[in-house]
Amino acid sequence: MQPWQQNPNQAGRSIFMSSVIGLSNVIAVVVAFFATPVAYDRTVGWVQRFTTSHYGYGFEDITAFVWWLIVALLIFFGARASISTALVMGGLAIAARFL
Repeated sequence: MQPWQQNPNQAGRSIFMSSVIGLSNVIAVVVAFFATPVAYDRTVGWVQRFTTSHYGYGFEDITAFVWWLIVALLIFFGARASISTALVMGGLAIAARFL
């Protein structure tokens, strides 16, 4: 007997959670796509000046690339955590209303 046949409530939760994770990932990619260039453009100059003044010249290009990667990952994972939390809380609120 399959696990979802033993406990149908558990199967529903599993489908819900996998859908929340998938939806959160898609929305986080969209948020990161639009927010990364804006955040990067506003901060890369300061990060390059900081690197030059504290670590010397010649690191500007690698600093710009690494900073872009850091900004993109921060925005993606921050958005995913926020969105998945909001979706789970919203789903629980809706489920609590009907129970």
